[in-house]
Amino acid sequence: MRIGIMGGTFNPIHYGHLVTAEVVRDRFKLDRVIFVPSYRTPYKGRRDLASSFHRYKMVKLAIEKNGYFSISDIEIKRGGKSYTRDTMKEFKKRFGKETKLFFITGADAIAQMPKWKKAKELPTLCEFIAASRPGFRLKRLPAQYQKHTHLVEVPALAISSTDIRKRLKKGETIKYLLPEKVERYIYKHRLYDSCWVR
Repeated sequence: MRIGIMGGTFNPIHYGHLVTAEVVRDRFKLDRVIFVPSYRTPYKGRRDLASSFHRYKMVKLAIEKNGYFSISDIEIKRGGKSYTRDTMKEFKKRFGKETKLFFITGADAIAQMPKWKKAKELPTLCEFIAASRPGFRLKRLPAQYQKHTHLVEVPALAISSTDIRKRLKKGETIKYLLPEKVERYIYKHRLYDSCWVR
């Protein structure tokens, strides 16, 4: 099997994430893409971070109609800071050596890979797919990472979770930036200090 693991905070999940997962699934002929919301990432602060419970629920709502997509709470159950190496080791154990794993994340995150926890182990666990906006240039990675990393341009990545949170704080519309069910969930639970409901 060929399985994509899409990690992130998904704070909130939006169409950029979903289009990326589908483009990568199609291009790399993946059997499944598993979304893995982090409990807490070591590289981002906690400001404006919705609880792992809400972020998990939003991902579940967003992917429910795609039979190739599923979700795992592996990092949420583990608690603490989420490290890619620990997560990929666990998936490798679950699926076995015959399964090829692909870790999908943003190109800006991939550029930091050499600084990740026990980074030298990562190429033995999976291939990396760096999703970028058109025109983005990935900073040159050391050779041991570069040969295991694929850059994929995704136009929908012009949408960002940060922009969505800013719009909510200003009372601006977020319609068509993310699935309608996720939009309704955000307003229902008043996430990101949104003070208005449609």
